[in-house]
Amino acid sequence: MATITTKPALVTLRQLLSELRHQSSNKKLAENQMVRYILEQYRKYQTTDQQLCKAADEMHFKAKTYYNYLHYSRKYKEINAEFKGKGERTVEDTARMVGFKLPHDPK
Repeated sequence: MATITTKPALVTLRQLLSELRHQSSNKKLAENQMVRYILEQYRKYQTTDQQLCKAADEMHFKAKTYYNYLHYSRKYKEINAEFKGKGERTVEDTARMVGFKLPHDPK
């Protein structure tokens, strides 16, 4: 059973907040409604060790899933922006993009 106070749940919360910080235009997380909602849900499903609560495991799973969605959608946008088709490229641009160097002409 994973309670909210366990290390995996706290790591997931930190990861979620980090991703929200990356994607938010507002740098203050305290003003973000999504952050307030997530923290409210974490507090709502906080349980003690004596209770057997399926909701805490479910909440941790949902938080991890949401983190993965945010993280990989951001990575997709970064990769898509880098390799997006810009029309015809020069041979030098293509070689540089894949990590090769062209020999230069000695003049």
